[in-house]
Amino acid sequence: MIQYILFDLDNTLYSARYGLEDNVHRRIRDFLAAYLGVSPEEAWRQRAERLHDYGTTLEWLNAERGFTDIEAYFALVHPEDEADALPPDPALRAFLESLSQAKAILTNSPREHADRIIGKLGLSGIFTHIFDIRGNDLKGKPHPEAFFRAFDGMGASPGETLFIDDTPAYVEGCRALGGQGVLLDEYDAWPDYRYPKIRDLRELGEMLGRFSGAFIDTV
Repeated sequence: MIQYILFDLDNTLYSARYGLEDNVHRRIRDFLAAYLGVSPEEAWRQRAERLHDYGTTLEWLNAERGFTDIEAYFALVHPEDEADALPPDPALRAFLESLSQAKAILTNSPREHADRIIGKLGLSGIFTHIFDIRGNDLKGKPHPEAFFRAFDGMGASPGETLFIDDTPAYVEGCRALGGQGVLLDEYDAWPDYRYPKIRDLRELGEMLGRFSGAFIDTV
C-alpha cells in the first residue's frame, strides 16, 4: 500500500503555464553565459550537451567547470520575488488534504525556493518533509542517494512511496529503486510514455482508488 506521496515541486504543484520554471531557466542561461564567457545560446548548448550526466546545472558546473560559489548561484537563480505571480490554489490544498497518505516534497531546488512556492500556493502545513538540493549534498534527482534520503527521512520503503514528477528521467530514477512513479505530463509532451502518467494532480485521487497503491508496471 502507498503510505507516502512524494511530490516534485516546479511544474508539478503548479501549472507550467505560469512560466516560473521558464524564468529560472532564463536566469540560469544568463548566469552561464557570464560565467563561461560565451553567448547565451552557446552556454545553453554546452549545458544541454553535458547535463545528461548530472542531476542539475549546478552539479555540472561544480564537477567540470570549477564553480564553487553555491550561495551566489542560488541567490541569482532564485530571487526573492521569483514566485510573486503565482496565485493561491485553495482547490489544490483541499484535494491534497483529502488524500489519506502522508505527503512530502523532493526538489532539486534550494529550500528557500520551495518555501516561497508552498507559501504562494497556500500549501503550508501540507507536507511532512521538504527534501531540497542542499540536504542532498547538491546531488538531486535522479541520483539514487536523493531518493534514499527521502525514503529514510519519511520512514517509508520505496514500494510504499508514490513519486510524482514532470520529468521522465526523474520518475524512472525512482522506479529503478523499487519505488512507484507517475509522470505529470500536463501538455502530453511524452505521448508514448510507457508508465502511468497524468495531466493534472487531481487525477491521483482516481488512480490511487483504482489501484489501491499497487500499480507498478514492470515492463
